[in-house]
Amino acid sequence: MRAQFRSRIRIILALVVCVTFLILIRLYFVQIVHGEAYAQKADRQFASGGSGLFDRGSIYFMRKNGTPISAATLSTGFLVAINPQTLENPEAAYAAITAAASSTLSYNAFLAAAAKKTQVYIEVAHYLSEENGKKLAAKSIRGVQVLRERWRYYPGGTLAAHSIGTVSYGSGTTLSGQTGLEAAYDDLLSRSGDVLYKNFFAELFSNVGNLLVSAKDAREGDIVTTIEPEVQTRLENDIAKVNQRYSSQRSGGIIMDPRTGAIIALATYPTYDANNRQNVNPSLLGNPLVEHVHEFGSIMKPLTLTAGLDAGVITPQTTYNDTGCITVNTARICNWDLKARGVIPMEQIIVQSLNLGAAWVATELGQERFRNYFTTLFGQKTGIDLPNEGRALFNNLSKPQQINYNTAAYGQGVAMTPMQMIRALGALANGGVMVHPHLTSSIRLKSGIERKLDWSKTIPVFGAKAVRDTTEMMTAVVDEKLEGGKAKIPTMSVAAKTGTAQLTNGQGGYYSDRFFHSFVGFFPAYNPQFIILLYTNDPRNVTYAADTLGSAFLDLTHFLIDYYAVPPDRGFATTTPA
Repeated sequence: MRAQFRSRIRIILALVVCVTFLILIRLYFVQIVHGEAYAQKADRQFASGGSGLFDRGSIYFMRKNGTPISAATLSTGFLVAINPQTLENPEAAYAAITAAASSTLSYNAFLAAAAKKTQVYIEVAHYLSEENGKKLAAKSIRGVQVLRERWRYYPGGTLAAHSIGTVSYGSGTTLSGQTGLEAAYDDLLSRSGDVLYKNFFAELFSNVGNLLVSAKDAREGDIVTTIEPEVQTRLENDIAKVNQRYSSQRSGGIIMDPRTGAIIALATYPTYDANNRQNVNPSLLGNPLVEHVHEFGSIMKPLTLTAGLDAGVITPQTTYNDTGCITVNTARICNWDLKARGVIPMEQIIVQSLNLGAAWVATELGQERFRNYFTTLFGQKTGIDLPNEGRALFNNLSKPQQINYNTAAYGQGVAMTPMQMIRALGALANGGVMVHPHLTSSIRLKSGIERKLDWSKTIPVFGAKAVRDTTEMMTAVVDEKLEGGKAKIPTMSVAAKTGTAQLTNGQGGYYSDRFFHSFVGFFPAYNPQFIILLYTNDPRNVTYAADTLGSAFLDLTHFLIDYYAVPPDRGFATTTPA
């Protein structure tokens, strides 16, 4: 009996210890993890319909040294509401509120609201600062309520606006992510009205092998991106300069780590400030780098050459007879300058950007093999963690006419998004393997647990030897051709290619004087840390991409080399291509 009694006492004691432990953990969450939220909840005395303060997870940039920088957070201040039934002096109230509010308050709209005597609560002003809100509250104006408020705030303003995205009511009655990462991770960033009481155990056990609670159940979290703010700032400034200098319709750029798919910077111009969207054209809110498709022109040639090398139909020493122009299926295609080169090796197709050379390689490949390579490169979306990703358009390659394959070989007649293009070209910088481009590296739960995201899925496309041969050709572009050879960096090998595509006229043909310019490059050429893709759409009074984007690419390359202290790769035997 005594033994049974002692066993029961031990069980009861163990239960008491466990309960005490859980209570202590709960107190930690209430006082430390959610302490600020509870304090603000207590500070808010009234809200229409009993709704709570707006709450949402944060989004962070990540500096190169691993320091997070806020990209999207919450700002706290006050809103102003009136009670028309008790408001005694609307004119005086209007003057006081206008003096405190940061945004313009319509006099007529305010008086119309004050005249609605059947209502007791109408919000008339938002986003008052702490100082102004407290000053207005101190006046104790009868019928005027100053209430605690929180709203979405983007400290960087325009910085990475298209990637971070926006929050609004959309078509519903609750605030939610509408574009960018705000939309892609809305389920994780959103907070329900009783968020302070939910997901305690979900967060506590979410990393225990998912045995007790699915990771999806731990919904609350902050997003840590791969975007480096200094690099993002530099890319945005350079893209804006190109667009403004040449009066382009739009320009954009992507900087990616070709080994992992991490997007270091993603920029498009024109842009917008997510903190002030009242006068923003809605067409600017989407992300053209993942949504819009383009015919990229000659930056497709390295992919065509690599396919030919990989299939074994050509070698770097293979030659062809370049006649300047040819006729295929009654259509005439020519080199950019209409000039013949005679018998020349494969490298010159890249160095001199020869359309006939790319078309010749496509013919040697044959339609089925060419189509198979293109399907592997562009047949599926990239899976980038941004909404509304577009699909590549290469229906021409389902037709039997050889002209469709010849023009696709140099980037006309097929279209893809910039994100699809950099992923495909990234295979040349990653040993022939395509990676999974992404903007988010990890999720930080409110408990402090950080969950790394898995982006390791890859797609083999080319053999390493074919990629290395093409890289040599692209390196010759910088060393010999770009800026007449003056662009060569003595201590760093850089592989690059320009692209100039004619714009479609909407009637089945092309403009002769309107172009889409693109530029791609990666470095160090034989062990790349970065790949850069730039484009500008319909630049005025200039024909070739080397003129519009060459300087921007070189400036970004030098900036990245200095900023990341990329070690030189020239002058060392270990960096010489095999």
